[in-house]
Amino acid sequence: MFKLLLIKEFQRLKEIETNQYNLEWNVKRILSKTNYLIHTEAIKEHIIPKNDYTKDNEWIVYAEEADLLNVAMYNCRAKDWREANPEHAEKGLNIRDFSSINELVVLSNLENLNAVMISEIINKAERFSRLRKVAKSQLKTIDNQNFVKSLKRLSDTTFINEEKRLKKK
Repeated sequence: MFKLLLIKEFQRLKEIETNQYNLEWNVKRILSKTNYLIHTEAIKEHIIPKNDYTKDNEWIVYAEEADLLNVAMYNCRAKDWREANPEHAEKGLNIRDFSSINELVVLSNLENLNAVMISEIINKAERFSRLRKVAKSQLKTIDNQNFVKSLKRLSDTTFINEEKRLKKK
């Protein structure tokens, strides 16, 4: 009986730990989806009206702009990812569903930045160049921080102890 209770308690604690990390990831994913809405609004207001798109082919513009972000962030188009990961694509999953928290933060920033540049009528090549630089720079900055330790808070002092440890180095 004791073994069973011990195993169940261990499973419960692991689930709590996992849920804390998953909650943070889900929040970042929701943020990314929300910013994508801002991004698509900019496309609808500034790109589609200036071109000869019909309701039947507007989706091409949205796909091209999404791929602009994907290539800037992940160095591949959505189609490339689906072809490389057919088992996930069949389940309706995409590259963003497998992104790290850091990647989702940067992607969210790129979506906002691209929306601003679209509204400023900056051409696609220039936007891509800027987005690529920003993605690399921000990801490098964020990856150099140890945020995951703070997400997996094992106690109230975990993050504080980690900061102290890093300062000693």
